[in-house]
Amino acid sequence: MATSPKQRFALSDGGRRIRANQGHSITVDLGYEPAEPPDVLFHGTVARHLPTIRDKGLLRMERHHVHLSPDEATARIVGGRQGKPVILRINARTMREAGHLFFVTPNGVWLTDGVPSSYLSGWSDE
Repeated sequence: MATSPKQRFALSDGGRRIRANQGHSITVDLGYEPAEPPDVLFHGTVARHLPTIRDKGLLRMERHHVHLSPDEATARIVGGRQGKPVILRINARTMREAGHLFFVTPNGVWLTDGVPSSYLSGWSDE
């Protein structure tokens, strides 16, 4: 676990149990407190998902949260796992001001329940 470059896991206080920092498909209380996000966050995806994202926004699907990156480079890596990446910009400050909650994991992934399409920009045709 200590040598994993992505640092996706955390140990319990007693060091006897391990869990993922994010990405759960079962109910898990992560214990994260709401955090003030940067003005802009990023999400990497591929072009084939854009029609659904335009219509419905970013949805958490089978996960507990939508995962967001603090920088374009990380979002590009994430989106590139499925093909040529498209990087979406999330106006996190405006979302937060509208009452949406954000959480940040120990490995720097930002989490939120969903991102309405009105807070997104960076579509491939913009």
